Amino acid sequence: MTINPHPSSQRKQAAIDHRRSLILDAARAVFREQGLEAASLREIAKRAGYTPGAIYSYFPGKEDMYGALLAESLQRLQSVVEAAAVRPRLPLRKLQAAALAFYQFYADHPQDLELGFYLFNGLKPQGLNKNLNAALNAGLLACLQPIQSALQSQGLSEDKAIAETTALFAHSVGLLMLQHTGRIRLFGQNPAQLFEAHLGHLLNRLAATT
Repeated sequence: MTINPHPSSQRKQAAIDHRRSLILDAARAVFREQGLEAASLREIAKRAGYTPGAIYSYFPGKEDMYGALLAESLQRLQSVVEAAAVRPRLPLRKLQAAALAFYQFYADHPQDLELGFYLFNGLKPQGLNKNLNAALNAGLLACLQPIQSALQSQGLSEDKAIAETTALFAHSVGLLMLQHTGRIRLFGQNPAQLFEAHLGHLLNRLAATT
C-alpha cells in the first residue's frame, strides 16, 4: 500500500525547495558576475533575501552551491543527450544525434557552459573539494556515455571508443569557447558548421571501416 505524504509535510518540503531555489538563483547570478573564487557568501545571501547564517541551513558553503548548480545542469544535459540517442536505430546515427545534442545544448545555453568554466583558474581546478570534483566529473562522463556506447556498438574497442569520445568532447568545447568569447570571429568561421564537419569526417571514417 502506498502511503501519501501528509499535506503539512508536502507544504514544508515545497517551502524548503522554494528557498533553496532562490538561493541557487542568487548564487548563479553572483558566480556569473564574479566567478566562483571571488564570489562571497554574504553577497549571495543578500541577493537571495537571507542572512548568511540562514543559508548555512541549506548549503555548507558556496562550493556546495556551485556543485548543486552544475549537477543540475549536467542532469539536464544528460537527459537531452540520452533522448537524442534513443531515436535512431543505427549506431552511426545514434553517435551523430548524441554528439550534436551535446554541442547544441551548450550552444543554446551559454550560462551552462559558463558554469563549467568557473572551475578553472589558469589550468588548475579551483574551489572544489576532491569528492565534489569527482562527483561532477562522473556526471560529465555520464553525459558523454551515449556517444561512447554508440562508438562501441559500431565495433570500436572500449579504449578506442573512449579516445574518440575524448576527441569529440575536446573539439566541441574548444569551438564552444571560441563562440562564447567571440574569438571565432577572428577566423570568420561558423562554429556549428565546423563541428558538424568534424563529426562528418568521423562518421565517414567509421563507415569506411565497417
